[in-house]
Amino acid sequence: MNSVSLISMFMIGLLGSVHCIGMCGGIVGAFSLVPAGAKPRKPFPVGVRTSEQDAGMSVMLRTISYNMGRIASYALAGAIVGGIVGSGRLLAGMTLWQTGAYVFAHAMLIALGLYLMNVWHGLSRLEQLGNHLWKHIQPLTALLLPLDSPIKLMLAGSLWGWLPCGMVYSVLLTAMLSGSAASGAAVMLAFGLGTLPVLLAVGVFGAQLRSILQRRSVRLTCGLVVLLFGVSGLLRASHGLTPDWLAALCVTPVHSTEPP
Repeated sequence: MNSVSLISMFMIGLLGSVHCIGMCGGIVGAFSLVPAGAKPRKPFPVGVRTSEQDAGMSVMLRTISYNMGRIASYALAGAIVGGIVGSGRLLAGMTLWQTGAYVFAHAMLIALGLYLMNVWHGLSRLEQLGNHLWKHIQPLTALLLPLDSPIKLMLAGSLWGWLPCGMVYSVLLTAMLSGSAASGAAVMLAFGLGTLPVLLAVGVFGAQLRSILQRRSVRLTCGLVVLLFGVSGLLRASHGLTPDWLAALCVTPVHSTEPP
């Protein structure tokens, strides 16, 4: 794992946020609302604030709490898939398998780009597979109601992080190829942190920002950039060595060829 790969995963999360707000932006907005009758909380008792300022701080705290749980679930999923492959040393010495997986990972990024652009929705079939797990997890969310504390919101976020999502599944493939539980978790953590700025803003500013980010021009731009990440990886695979600027766009971690 290298820092460039993690930066790339962060950027994919940031660009892919236009899909996140369409899929779970309403959930984030609902979770960030102060419950009726609840007194606004003061995360930092500094100075004297008006009631409006207190409410604003409470919304921020609630939104951060939910997203911390969501991102933690992404990191856990990355650790699981990265650990499964890494513990068996399946990548060591298997050059053909590595190459095929590398190509497939970047083909998935191309599919993700098309998905974000609303051009092709093949990844939605992966979401259908995830429904088998989600139908067992979703009922647990009702046990946390009302969402009247940061702890409950964090737990709710950790559950909703398993919501079937083709974008998350496409990035999990990269986490799987990272070679260890720690690097798999790092991949998904970087991706999750990339989704944080937009979802945080949506939680605070609400439906108006969601409508702006769901514009076709925004989705096309973000989807095109993600698609180019995938294309650059395929070019790297087909042409061998590439200039440093193109190698920096590779999002699949590079493994050592030395024997373990």
